[in-house]
Amino acid sequence: MNIHFSLPLTKAFDRMKKALFQPFDITKWFRIGFTAWLAGLTDCNGGGNGRYGNSSHNQWDEFFNFPQTAWNWLIDNPLWFNLIILGVIMLFVLVTVFTWISSRGKFMFLLNVIHDNSEISEPWHEYRREGNSLFFWQFFFGWLAFAVFMVFLVYCFVTAKTLYFGDFPKIAIFWSVAMLVLIFIGLLIVFGYISLFLKDFVVPIMYKHRIGVLQGWTKFLGLFFRNFFPFVGYGMFVFILGIAVAFIVIFFALVTCCIGLLILFIPYLGAVVILPISYTFRAFSIEFLAQFGDNFNVYPSGNEDVAIEPTI
Repeated sequence: MNIHFSLPLTKAFDRMKKALFQPFDITKWFRIGFTAWLAGLTDCNGGGNGRYGNSSHNQWDEFFNFPQTAWNWLIDNPLWFNLIILGVIMLFVLVTVFTWISSRGKFMFLLNVIHDNSEISEPWHEYRREGNSLFFWQFFFGWLAFAVFMVFLVYCFVTAKTLYFGDFPKIAIFWSVAMLVLIFIGLLIVFGYISLFLKDFVVPIMYKHRIGVLQGWTKFLGLFFRNFFPFVGYGMFVFILGIAVAFIVIFFALVTCCIGLLILFIPYLGAVVILPISYTFRAFSIEFLAQFGDNFNVYPSGNEDVAIEPTI
C-alpha cells in the first residue's frame, strides 16, 4: 500500500476551494466557522562557583524560596486565599464546559467538511452520544496530561534547587539539565501525538462507525501498529505545515500592521478568518485516513460529489 502525504493535502485544498469559494457565500463561512470555532475551543517554549555576583545570587535564592514565601503570604491573607480557590474552581468549571462544547463541535465541523454543508443544529443533536463519549475522554486525558506536566515541573524545580544549593561539578549539572530537557521534549511529543491522533483519526472513525471513543481508539490503534511509520510521518508533516501556517500568520500581521493579528485573537471571528486553513487541515486528515481502505473512508459511498480530483 502506497501512502501519500502531498496527494491528500492537494485533494483537501481542492475540497476547501470548492466548499468556500465556488461560490463564495459569507453566510456559509460564518456558519462553518462557528463549528470550527467550537471544535477548536480546547485545542489550545562565569565565576568559579557558577554564580555571578551577589545580586544574581539573591535573586536565585528568592526564586527557590518562592513556594514557601507564597504559602506564608496566603496563610497571612485568608481573603485572597479563598478568592484564589474560588478562581480555581471557576476555571475548572469553565474548562469542563468548553471541553464538552468542543467535543460536540468536532463532530459538527467534521460533518460539514465531509458533506460540504454548514449545518449547526442537526449535527449538535445527532452526534451527542459520540460527542459525550469524546468529552469524557478529553476531560480525563486533559487533566491527566496537566497533572503529569505539573509533577514534572515540580520535579524540575526540586532538581534545580538541589543543583543550585549543592556542590556539584559542572558536568553533572549539564547532564542533569540535558536529561530534564529531553524528558520534557519526550512528554510534548507523546501527548502531542495522542491529541493529534484523537482529533484527526479517532473522531472520524467514531463518526463513521457511530461508536464510542474507546472503540474508536481500538480500531485506530490496530491500524496504527500496522502502519507505524506513515502515521509518525503524518505527525511530522502536520508539524511542518503548522510552522508554514505560523509564518503566514506572521506575514499577515506585518502587512496589516498587526490589525490582522488582533482580529485573529477575537473569539469566533478569528476562526472565520482562518477557516480556509482549518478546513484544509480537517479535510487533509480524513483524506489521509481514506487511503487505508473503505473501513476508514468517512465519505459516503457512491457519492460522486465528494470524489474531487486534485488539480496539478
